[in-house]
Amino acid sequence: MADLDALRSRWLRALLAARDDDSCAPDPYRYADALLLRWQEPQRRYHTLEHLTAVLDRIDVLAEYADDPDVVRLAAWFHDAVYLPERSTNEERSARLAERALPEAGVSRDKTAEVARLVRLTVTHDPADDDRDGQVLCDADLAILAAPPSAYATYTAEVREEYHFVPNDAFREGRSAILRQLLGLPRLFRTPYGQEHWEATARYNLASELELLST
Repeated sequence: MADLDALRSRWLRALLAARDDDSCAPDPYRYADALLLRWQEPQRRYHTLEHLTAVLDRIDVLAEYADDPDVVRLAAWFHDAVYLPERSTNEERSARLAERALPEAGVSRDKTAEVARLVRLTVTHDPADDDRDGQVLCDADLAILAAPPSAYATYTAEVREEYHFVPNDAFREGRSAILRQLLGLPRLFRTPYGQEHWEATARYNLASELELLST
């Protein structure tokens, strides 16, 4: 069970650190509460408050590799804020939500644009070699792939539940294509920490899942 008070505190720290001037900004908690409601919507099984908490935790681990860790944290809050499994526009709609909310919350247009860019990057999880903030967000989001076997099994089951409306054969085909695409990448993780601590386990998990889907 996610700790809502702890999450609200984490939002406050990231937002205040990203603000240039909070003298006239509205109550920051109103934005936290609105986002928390989104992350608790009933259609979610994996993309829940627990996922948000895990991504924020991993950003803390990777913070030394980011140029602006607090902007990355804000991007984590927004990266799945709009989530309907049957739609392919979730990242774009989440980025637009950030573009509307953050200036009102006191964040500069430059930092807002960076948050939105990072959110859109989670479509491909393919940051450039010099995109330090993008590498941190993408590694944090993909770190579930390196979970222990039982946790990875729970993750795959929750993903399947989110796509309950997709017939089994179609799901197996689509999921297998995603796994092959990921396994074909030269590197799943771009930060030194991710490469050292998560890469090998993630590849093992992906290969094992692909084998299960093929039987």
